[in-house]
Amino acid sequence: MIKAGIIGATGYAGNEIVRLLLGHKEAEIVWFGSRSYIDKKYASVYQNFCKIVDAKCMDDNMEALAEEADVIFTATPQGLCASLVNEAILSKCKIVDLSADFRIKDVKTYEKWYGIEHKAPQFIKEAVYGLCEINREAVKGARLVANPGCYPTCSTLSLYPLLKEGLIEPSTIIIDAKSGTSGAGRGAKVDNLFCEVNENMKAYGVASHRHTPEIEEQLGYACGQEVLINFTPHLVPMNRGILVTAYASLNRETSYEEVRAVYDKYYGKETFVRVLDQDICPQTKWVEGSNYVDVNFKIDPRTHRIIVMGAMDNLVKGAAGQAVQNMNLMFNLAENEGLMQVPMYP
Repeated sequence: MIKAGIIGATGYAGNEIVRLLLGHKEAEIVWFGSRSYIDKKYASVYQNFCKIVDAKCMDDNMEALAEEADVIFTATPQGLCASLVNEAILSKCKIVDLSADFRIKDVKTYEKWYGIEHKAPQFIKEAVYGLCEINREAVKGARLVANPGCYPTCSTLSLYPLLKEGLIEPSTIIIDAKSGTSGAGRGAKVDNLFCEVNENMKAYGVASHRHTPEIEEQLGYACGQEVLINFTPHLVPMNRGILVTAYASLNRETSYEEVRAVYDKYYGKETFVRVLDQDICPQTKWVEGSNYVDVNFKIDPRTHRIIVMGAMDNLVKGAAGQAVQNMNLMFNLAENEGLMQVPMYP
């Protein structure tokens, strides 16, 4: 059995890791880390685990945890993992970091967009960006994985085949995205109060959202050149889910059949990326509670553009599910172990 420790186990992403690992045949949780709830029973923080989890919350002592665990999940705010990780820890266990600390390869870009000093730049080059469908082989040999952000996961997987095959002009990409409120975390914020969110939709982080450079970097790898995008996220009154709608100009006239063949080339054998049938638009309800990403596209011959759509659960494929998927690859397990939950409906 793989012994797993979670730092940040009482956040929404940490809670989701717990839920998924409890159904994992090859893993057991040995550490429920939470600085805010030390010595409190985990099930008293999340009552859905009543009579399922008896353990108490522990601190975020990564050095002590590394002596007990084979893998550490850090579902923590930006900066914490980088402040704790060191060579001694990485020599004893593997780390899947759900923060942005090791996603962006340029330190100055990270520090500019996140507004903090990077505490462990020496590990940035080594860290593998854990978008499993694209970086699978690199993840298998990694000891430090940077789990992708939710918006970047959905955006990149939706657009990747088109950029890789040169079907769209990178400079024309516009990404419009919507997310449920769980993406903002469990901390109390006025903007996330029921009366603020209910019966309301709003854009935020316009031209300044910190996932922008992460998306640009990954799309740049796909097409082999620098990419600058317009990315606008929106908050919608639901718990879970992300819907991305992206627009780009086609480089040449193309048919539905040609584009569909490109998507099938990259995702036809993928378990967790589902390319929907023609004219079926992805919906968040179809992926809720699951590790699936649904994608599709529509060619607009009138404007010579293509509209690409992607939907996923921001807490599963956008965070915890992808983290477990990365763990499976790192330990040579079946990639889908513990992740075959059927989406919940309604």
